[in-house]
Amino acid sequence: MPSERDLRRRLRSIRNIRQVTQAMQTVAASRMRRAQTAVAASRPYEERLRTVLNDLGPYADPEFEPLLARRPVKRVLVVLVTSDRGLVGAMNTNLLRATLRFIQTKPAVSWLAVGRKGIAAVRRVRGSAVAEFQGLGDRPTSTDTGVISRVLRDEFTSANVDEVHLAFTRFVNTLRQVPTIRRILPLVPEEEDIDELPPLQYIFEPDPATVLNAILPRLIDVTVYQSVLESIASEQSARMVAMRNATENAGELIDELQLASNKARQSKITKEMLEIASGAEALAKG
Repeated sequence: MPSERDLRRRLRSIRNIRQVTQAMQTVAASRMRRAQTAVAASRPYEERLRTVLNDLGPYADPEFEPLLARRPVKRVLVVLVTSDRGLVGAMNTNLLRATLRFIQTKPAVSWLAVGRKGIAAVRRVRGSAVAEFQGLGDRPTSTDTGVISRVLRDEFTSANVDEVHLAFTRFVNTLRQVPTIRRILPLVPEEEDIDELPPLQYIFEPDPATVLNAILPRLIDVTVYQSVLESIASEQSARMVAMRNATENAGELIDELQLASNKARQSKITKEMLEIASGAEALAKG
């Protein structure tokens, strides 16, 4: 059985750890609220643009815009968006598992890793990475993510890859974050069969090529930016929950160690009293 001194040393150490996890929980909660506000503000805009994309993409001539070109799939590019730091529970692990299951059905895969955890994961699986990005921070701008979308557009338009998929963690609520894999290139409807869509007529001014050349790259930029915001909100939420669980576990362990320390002290006192009583009795008989 550990001595009272050892138990007190462990108690002091765990109390210090609990103070750290409480502070991290508070910081993560503050950042989560800010990230959640950013996601809620930008999500309707991104969803509306995606609706426009799904409406226009199938009916536009691919000759006018390379981003609409559909080719036989020989290689895909996976944009893996993860966090830079750990202590987020199973968020990054769940996303990586879903992505690895997804690529099993693809003939060949290239990677574009965003975040240190994603970079490390791609290197572990010995993936072919076309680019790596890290250090976007908690408040990225569209300028920061624009570099990412430009790289994946170049890879697609140069025919190095035939499809581009975004793998990120979608923020649902504080307790739920969903690994999501979404195709963003070529720009075709995701969930609907083109043959089942009603015929749509659009009038382009000045002409289809000019309109699509202006709007389609912007749609890709917004989609990538939104996925990064979703990932940040999920990261902060997962970290807050993980630190709260760690704080609660530390509290339970402190209670157990405090009880064990009290028992050890009581046992020590009882032993000393017995020794005193035995000594006094021996003196009385002597």
